[in-house]
Amino acid sequence: MYVLIGGAGLIGLNLAQNLLNLGHVIALIDIDATACRYAREQMGVMAFEGSAVSTEVLIEAGVRKADAVVAVLHDDALNLAMVALAKHYGVPRILVRMSHRDFEQPYRIAGATSIICTTDLVVSTMANAIEYPQVESMMHFEQDQIEVLKLPIPANSQIIGRSLADIAQDACFPQGSLIIGYQAHPHEDLIIPNGNTVIEADSTVLMVTKPGMLHGMIDFIQECS
Repeated sequence: MYVLIGGAGLIGLNLAQNLLNLGHVIALIDIDATACRYAREQMGVMAFEGSAVSTEVLIEAGVRKADAVVAVLHDDALNLAMVALAKHYGVPRILVRMSHRDFEQPYRIAGATSIICTTDLVVSTMANAIEYPQVESMMHFEQDQIEVLKLPIPANSQIIGRSLADIAQDACFPQGSLIIGYQAHPHEDLIIPNGNTVIEADSTVLMVTKPGMLHGMIDFIQECS
């Protein structure tokens, strides 16, 4: 994919590197000449010096052929203008970093297909780390109606040696929850398990559950045998 990123700050540059590693073609736009030079010389990506809300610069950077545009400028008002221009030029996927929630509806009206609130991400991550220290990572979906968490299995857990089919039939297993991924050892790939998959000590599971079931799920997994 051809991805055009507005903003060569910390987020823009790191996003560009990650997408480059995944094989995408990346172009950056920023008014900072030093940032653009770094992107070209150190990362090997195209970088256009100028305003990401300038039609001339956007056209030069190839906005008309972009598969996705990402607006991560330092100001919500500038991001909003970039989103509107990307929509005008027919970009199918428009992602934006939002700092203030007041801009959520304007972003949607302007044509953003994905809105990422950095404040919410930081607050949610910190709150989860305090509330659920046992969980390696957690993601929220559908306005926090669904939680996906990665949970290590302690060496003395009562589910070790049991199959997923047996675990799912346990009366104490939280209803509406599902184990969707399994990693037997840290150096092995995460797999999609089936009912015959047997849980080993010091493995990791990927689970989907309802927010109200989180404590029950953690207690069930970490209950000692």
